[in-house]
Amino acid sequence: MKTQVVTLKSLVMTLGLFMLAGWAYAQQAPIQYWRPYDKRGINVFEIQKDKDTVQYDGFKVRFGAGFTQGYQSMSHENGAKAVINPTTGTGASYVETSPGSGSFVNRATGAPATGIVPNPAVYGGYLVGTTPYTNVNALYEMGGGFPLAQANFNIDVQLADGVSLNLISYMSSHHHNEFWVKGGYLKVDKISFLKSEFLDNMWKNLTLKVGHMEVNYGDAHYRRSDGGHTLQNPWIENNIMDQFNTEIGAELYWMKNGIIIMGAYTDGEIQGNIYNPSLPNVSKRNPSFYGKVGYDKQLQDNLRVRLTASAYTTKSSINNTLMGGDRTGSNYQFVMDNTTATVTTAYTSGRFNPGYRDNITAYMINPFVKFGGLEFFGTWEYAKGNNALENGEGSAYGDLNNRQTHQTSGELIYRFGKTENLYVGARYQTLTSNLAFGQSAAAAGTLYPISIDRTSIAAGWFITRNVLLKGEYVTQKYDGYPDTERFYEGKFNGFVIQGAISF
Repeated sequence: MKTQVVTLKSLVMTLGLFMLAGWAYAQQAPIQYWRPYDKRGINVFEIQKDKDTVQYDGFKVRFGAGFTQGYQSMSHENGAKAVINPTTGTGASYVETSPGSGSFVNRATGAPATGIVPNPAVYGGYLVGTTPYTNVNALYEMGGGFPLAQANFNIDVQLADGVSLNLISYMSSHHHNEFWVKGGYLKVDKISFLKSEFLDNMWKNLTLKVGHMEVNYGDAHYRRSDGGHTLQNPWIENNIMDQFNTEIGAELYWMKNGIIIMGAYTDGEIQGNIYNPSLPNVSKRNPSFYGKVGYDKQLQDNLRVRLTASAYTTKSSINNTLMGGDRTGSNYQFVMDNTTATVTTAYTSGRFNPGYRDNITAYMINPFVKFGGLEFFGTWEYAKGNNALENGEGSAYGDLNNRQTHQTSGELIYRFGKTENLYVGARYQTLTSNLAFGQSAAAAGTLYPISIDRTSIAAGWFITRNVLLKGEYVTQKYDGYPDTERFYEGKFNGFVIQGAISF
């Protein structure tokens, strides 16, 4: 009942917003050095100041939104052993001797177990005597249907000449289906308010962003879906390892003639906090440093080339979430999730998070080439790090060498039509990492090298610059997981269709 009420409230808020937007759209104020939310923002990365022609005309406020509704038809499977735990309360845990055998042993002692039978009243359930048990590796029962609609609310404000404010809120999403603020930042492209010609000239190629904002690590985050704002993503879902986080800090840019140099300093975590523990073997809070260098140039009328390299590092953190900071959720619903999953608890469906919550160092290289209607976007990423246990803090087994993750993605898209309002594309992604299973404060667990591969084929139609209809067929496979884990011999495939509106 609560979910239905929340969904209804979100729908009413969304409809109210679009009624307001319909009245105000023709009166939307132009904002300086602003990245549009509609089709005009596709393949726009950092705003280069020499390309902006908006003249300052006093204080302005612009309201916008993003809205996405999808339809999903997917199937998934795995080959994992049944691992059963009491549905409620406490009791022994049991594991199958082999996948599908129906024969169990006590997971702690290895002793054979008897009297365990399938529960005919519960999908994936078992009975141990009269006690109901749940198989944590039984996959969610999926069918075709409409996932929860997602919606964003955007506010952009022109405060002064070259000074603007951005604030984005999530009105409805798969993770937080209540109203939730993403973040906001102040952007300074001019400093004429200081009344200094010398400083004005010095600032011609500089831009400063300060606030609680999306970190500019890599270029993939410019093409990702973000809650209800999915119109600028040619695909349905983001990278397998989704590089996204909001942190509190500042980014300083120098840009000229296509050259981009950026350096940044943040608090290193998704939430603000002044607590910094002094006890030994407890994670300390340290800042994050990241930066980007690149070149982005229109070499000919029909040829654009961009290449950037980014790096991000933090020495120690209580809860770093660079690879898991999305507070909205995946656009694949319930894939490879178990039978107990809910919309809010299973919001990372189809994604991978290496769990580098204590320390992390990551590098990303992104090439982008657009020749006529044909464009290529690539991602090469390397990351290493630890969680608090692996860093020796709070564990009895000492330090574990940094675990490593590699991700590679290649996207080929062809845009056509009079205004490139149609497109088709194909994407292949692969990820390798090593994960510790059976890890605790007393045991290091066992490291397994795992891999995930995804192939996507997509097409889209921009009905207007603010309305996109798109679809994707995807298949994703998992390899290297132990047979007691849900992803063992895992696979999902199927299609998703989405309608997206952004303005």
